[in-house]
Amino acid sequence: MLLPKFQYHEPKSIREACGLITELKGPCALLAGGTDLVVNLKKRIVQPENLIDLSRISELKTIQKQGKQYRIGSGVTAAEISASIEIRKNFRALAMAAESLGSPLVRNLATIGGNIVNSRPAADFPPALIAYGAKLRLVREGGERSPDVEAFIKGPGRTELAADELAAEILLDAPLPYTGSAYLKLGIRKALEISIVNLAVVLTLEKPNGSIRGARIVMGAVGPTPLRAITAEKLLLGAKPGEALFAKAGEAAAGDAKPIDDFRGSAAYRRDIVKVFTRRALAAAWQDAKAKV
Repeated sequence: MLLPKFQYHEPKSIREACGLITELKGPCALLAGGTDLVVNLKKRIVQPENLIDLSRISELKTIQKQGKQYRIGSGVTAAEISASIEIRKNFRALAMAAESLGSPLVRNLATIGGNIVNSRPAADFPPALIAYGAKLRLVREGGERSPDVEAFIKGPGRTELAADELAAEILLDAPLPYTGSAYLKLGIRKALEISIVNLAVVLTLEKPNGSIRGARIVMGAVGPTPLRAITAEKLLLGAKPGEALFAKAGEAAAGDAKPIDDFRGSAAYRRDIVKVFTRRALAAAWQDAKAKV
C-alpha cells in the first residue's frame, strides 16, 4: 500500500526540528522508529501535510548519566535499552520491558519516546517508567518543561504534548541503595504481542534484610492509562517483605485495577493476573534489592 503524499523534512538537531514544527502550517507528523506511524500512514488513519523525520538527530539517541540523573534520548530504541549495561544494572524493570516489546525487528526500530507518546493502554515502557518516577523532557522553540510520565499520559492515544512540542529525553533519578525492580507481561504469544496485563514493580529496602522503605506498583492494560496500585503500595510501606505480605499486596492491587472485557481477556481474568503478577514481581524485586549490596 502506498503512502499518502506529504512534504518530507529531515532536521539534524533538536533546535532545527522545533523550528520546523513552529514554522510549518497544516497537519504535521513526527517520525522516529515508525513502527506505528508508517502503518497508520498506509491505512490513511494519519494524513499529514508535512512529515518530520527525527531519525538523523544524534541528540535523541544517547543514554548518559549526569550527576545523579540518567537521561535517555527519545530516539533510543528498545534494542539499545535492553542491551545497555547501565540500564540493566540500575533499571532492571525498564530493560525487561524493552526485551518484551514486539520482536527483534520491531525492537531495532521502536523508540522509547514513540512508545510513550503513542499512549496505548498496553504499552510496555510506561509502567516501568512510572514505577521509577520518570519525567519526560518536552522542548519547543523558546522553552521546555519536564512533566512526570504518569501525568503526561491522559488516555488511549491522548497525552499532554502540545502541538509545538517535541519529546526529547526521558529523565530518571539514580535509584536509592537497596532498590530492586521487576517487570512482567502476559500475552497469548511470546513475541509481537499486545499485553493482556503488564506490571512493573520498584521496591526499596531500608537495608538488605530490612523493611520496605519505598514501593511503586504500576499496572498496564487494566485501565485507560497505566495505573498505580496505591492501596497495595501503602500496605507495603514499613513492612517486612515476605510471601504473605506480597499475597496481600496482590489482592489490594487487583482492587485498584480497572480492567474491561475484550477479546484478549475478561476483566475478571485480568484481575486474577494482577494478583499473581504483583506477588511474583514483588518477590523478584525483593531478591534484586537484596543483591544490591
